[in-house]
Amino acid sequence: MIKADLIVDAKGLACPMPIVKTRKAMKELEQGSVMEVQATDKGSTADLKAWAESAGHQYLGTTEKEGTLTHYLRKSEGEEKEELSYPHVVSNEELESVLSNRAEIIVLDVREVAEYAFGHIPGSQSLPLGDIDNSLDSLDKEASIYIVCRTGNRSDMAAQKLAAAGFKDVKNVVPGMSEWNGPIEKSV
Repeated sequence: MIKADLIVDAKGLACPMPIVKTRKAMKELEQGSVMEVQATDKGSTADLKAWAESAGHQYLGTTEKEGTLTHYLRKSEGEEKEELSYPHVVSNEELESVLSNRAEIIVLDVREVAEYAFGHIPGSQSLPLGDIDNSLDSLDKEASIYIVCRTGNRSDMAAQKLAAAGFKDVKNVVPGMSEWNGPIEKSV
């Protein structure tokens, strides 16, 4: 069993709250200490892994028992990276305008499969954040890619990953599906 120096209870919370609570608690932790984050949101695994990587902390792993995911993170011993936000951001309204003009774009939805199934932008592609690293070769690096999630948090991390992998035209859609007023399609 892993000994944690601090336990964060994020059970019952949806994105972005597990990351918000983790980020806040991490500031209180001494360097080299281990944090345990308990969550029930299935997307929290990819979210916390990507957040830890972008903030310079070490993602140790995740266990699951009776519907609760237990994530382990180790606070960086060296200089923590300044958390970056992806600079190329567009609003929901800007994306709607681009879509209504029938522009040749890819809308990439990085929410979990279940979130996508219950309501997504027509024509968007489902690619959960946790699957991006394994799917980079299937995406066109020259295409205009608009990335959407529920609030703009996961899409920010996904946009950073694509840009780092050499994608030329990537935009993060904020605030994302939580306030999307355009057409919605369901696949359930």
